[in-house]
Amino acid sequence: MIRIPIPGGETLAIEHIVLDYNGTLAIDGALLPGVTARLNALAEEVQVHVVTADTFNKARAALMGMHCSLTILPPDGQDVAKLAYVQRLGSERTAAVGNGRNDALMLQAAALGIAVLESEGAASAVLMAADVAALGILPALDLLLHPLRLVATLRR
Repeated sequence: MIRIPIPGGETLAIEHIVLDYNGTLAIDGALLPGVTARLNALAEEVQVHVVTADTFNKARAALMGMHCSLTILPPDGQDVAKLAYVQRLGSERTAAVGNGRNDALMLQAAALGIAVLESEGAASAVLMAADVAALGILPALDLLLHPLRLVATLRR
């Protein structure tokens, strides 16, 4: 569990991290360098979940051997499916990370929503739904690995 005491707010107790794949962990289906080590480090503290449409059909192979679960969604209704996934885990115990319009609902529902801006861009809806925006997946994952950074960002 990752505990994040927010001055002037509540203490977040994160047990799950739900991540989008394409545009968040990967570009054009290829996992970005540095992601594997960070996800495996996070998996020592929380359960890591990757939920994706897998547009390029590469997620399963790229995540093979990593300490995470993978859920591949059908093409329709992905925003609602991602939201339902976070709700099943317990939104109050979940951080969500994504960049696409279909990630906005899960980021808004999660105890902590992190929008990621990689070369694929980020939908304005996801930026508005997030608690924090990060300039790339590595800085986003580092926020969770070094939670005092979130304390500084989210304090009231």
